[in-house]
Amino acid sequence: MSMAQQAEPAVAPPPAPGPKEADGRTRERSMALRVLARPEVGVFLGALAVFVFFLIAAPSIRDGGSMATVLYQSSTIGLMALPVALLMIGGEFDLSAGVAVVASSLTAGMLSYQLTVNVWTGVIVALVFSLAVGAFNGWVLMKTGLPSFLVTLATFLILQGVNLAVTKLVTGNVATDDISDMDGFDQAKAVFASSFDIGGVEVKITVVYWLAFAALATWVLLRTKYGNWIFAVGGSQDSARAVGVPVTFTKITLFMLVGFGAWFVGMHQLFSFNTVQSGEGVGQELIYIAAAVIGGCLLTGGYGSAIGPVFGAFMFGMVNQGIVFAGWNPDWFKAFLGVMLLGAVLINLYVRRAATRR
Repeated sequence: MSMAQQAEPAVAPPPAPGPKEADGRTRERSMALRVLARPEVGVFLGALAVFVFFLIAAPSIRDGGSMATVLYQSSTIGLMALPVALLMIGGEFDLSAGVAVVASSLTAGMLSYQLTVNVWTGVIVALVFSLAVGAFNGWVLMKTGLPSFLVTLATFLILQGVNLAVTKLVTGNVATDDISDMDGFDQAKAVFASSFDIGGVEVKITVVYWLAFAALATWVLLRTKYGNWIFAVGGSQDSARAVGVPVTFTKITLFMLVGFGAWFVGMHQLFSFNTVQSGEGVGQELIYIAAAVIGGCLLTGGYGSAIGPVFGAFMFGMVNQGIVFAGWNPDWFKAFLGVMLLGAVLINLYVRRAATRR
């Protein structure tokens, strides 16, 4: 036997393939867990429970006209809850959203009346103003690094004071003048505050806008690069910047989207009631944020959807009108909302943990 033959190691045949051992890291989650991991699932179940509850507790709400009222109430909240939710997914929130709605409608109403111009001029100026407020919030936030709580709280106080002071200075009272007889009013009302008939039930156009904007926001979040940027900056701003995400652009445009929502809802209010009270809007920002939180958006950012706030807004509208139709004391409304908010947050937390548990 040669030396080469003696040095050659023996090679054992490979073991026969056997069944793969699955562990918690590689095991594919079941379909049920993947569904539960969606941020809108918990609020959908909650909205369904509230809906069934008031169908039983308030039989009059089953009427088509009553449901149209619930949907209208939900849409006025949902139109603002959508951009607020996108901003929260991006890691920020806006405390000035409520008074920004009123500031936009005041701008359009006073400008149109005092200058006696076509109301569309006031509408366009109000849009520029609302976008500028959003851009200002985003710019200050990114320039200074201050928390959005402080920046938008300052904007909230500024707008609240300006709304009241300027309205009194210009009109002599706390409300704008009636603009219903001005040029362009009927066309603007048809766009922002009209109704249409479905089976003998009058439905507000805001319901259509609400659902259409929700579908658009869902597509943006799930199918576009900008949607990826929103989740990225909400998850980790530094990491997002490191991989080339335009963090400043994304944050500022998210605040401008809130400004656009404030303009849209403000125009609806103006052309629905022909006049605007300058002291309104305070406290509404908490409703918008609560609808987004109930809808599954986290205050820490990086998680949420556009569909969840739709159900969150519907829950608010259902509770608001359901209490009235049930004949209960409306003083309990805010307490009910507080319980609902806490319950929704706890349910969402439990569902997410159960869905991601290995």
